[in-house]
Amino acid sequence: MERWQQSLAASITSPERLEERFTIDSGPLGPVVDRYPMRITPYYLSLIQEIGDPIWLQCAPDPRELEEDRFSTHFLDEAKMSPIPGLIHRYPDRVVLLVSSSCPTYCRFCMRKSWVGRRGQKVDAILDEGLAYIQRNPVIRDVILSGGDPLLLPDEILEDILGRLRKISHVEIIRIGSRSPVTLPERITSRLCRLLKHYPPLYFITHFNHPSEITGQSTQACIRLVETGVPVGNQTVLLRGINDEPAVMKQLMQKLLTIRVKPYYIHQMDLVRGTAHFRTSVEQGVRIMASLRGHTSGLATPYYVVDLPEGKGKVPILPDDVKRDGNVIYLRNYLGEVVEYPDVGKED
Repeated sequence: MERWQQSLAASITSPERLEERFTIDSGPLGPVVDRYPMRITPYYLSLIQEIGDPIWLQCAPDPRELEEDRFSTHFLDEAKMSPIPGLIHRYPDRVVLLVSSSCPTYCRFCMRKSWVGRRGQKVDAILDEGLAYIQRNPVIRDVILSGGDPLLLPDEILEDILGRLRKISHVEIIRIGSRSPVTLPERITSRLCRLLKHYPPLYFITHFNHPSEITGQSTQACIRLVETGVPVGNQTVLLRGINDEPAVMKQLMQKLLTIRVKPYYIHQMDLVRGTAHFRTSVEQGVRIMASLRGHTSGLATPYYVVDLPEGKGKVPILPDDVKRDGNVIYLRNYLGEVVEYPDVGKED
């Protein structure tokens, strides 16, 4: 068993195990974990400095996840964009292939939190169907491997997927979306990097949300990928109490560049049931973008995007871009459609 697999096996998966490490009442967390599974790797757990800090908030179950709201567990209606199970075809020339339903650490704000951690890895027959769909649709030039986390697959299975995709002539780009560099950096092994090197052009998108996640270990993981020849970008989710202050976000973006990771997106928190306590207003996101533009390098300034309901696509937002009517904003997507988006109340 490799070291990363040993770390995964030692992960905390129950409130009682969390109670052993911290002075908390694990009783209220049982129903939360029954609905939304938990897993925290030993490495990511070690980054917690105190209860309620930015790392704790991202990975520790919270009773607020059970509060009822008007939002769906499937905000983006991905099933409607899945011509076959395990494949999402939302945009014309690219698809998302869900190759795993597990992650090293289950983020409490996950857009797929009602799905991730509840099923076995989506491989074999389902994967065969996905690859066949890509093969018979020559318009598809870009394939994103996602889940869950693709890097929880063994190297042999991951290499089989990459090899089969590379045999499809119209697939130009492969992307891997993984939070392993942040929560399980030991997964970025020399063997994995040698594997990835054989399938260019391949891009790696990871997910840092706070400056304290940039450590010696996560830095080494990212630099190892870059030195293999795999460009690394980052998608950050705007999270209340974690990174919704301009100074924190600027520090994160600047530190990412020092470890050779390009800031790509800041995502407005998705309207997914069980995540309302993480949500900020779009107006606060606009303020953060105004604090970045011109105040730091353009390289450190990602797109700020809202992912619209019902799979209407991502819309980039700039200061003075938002049309508002009370707590409803109106956004124009890539098809020219004007879509209503329910925002939280304005923030001071």
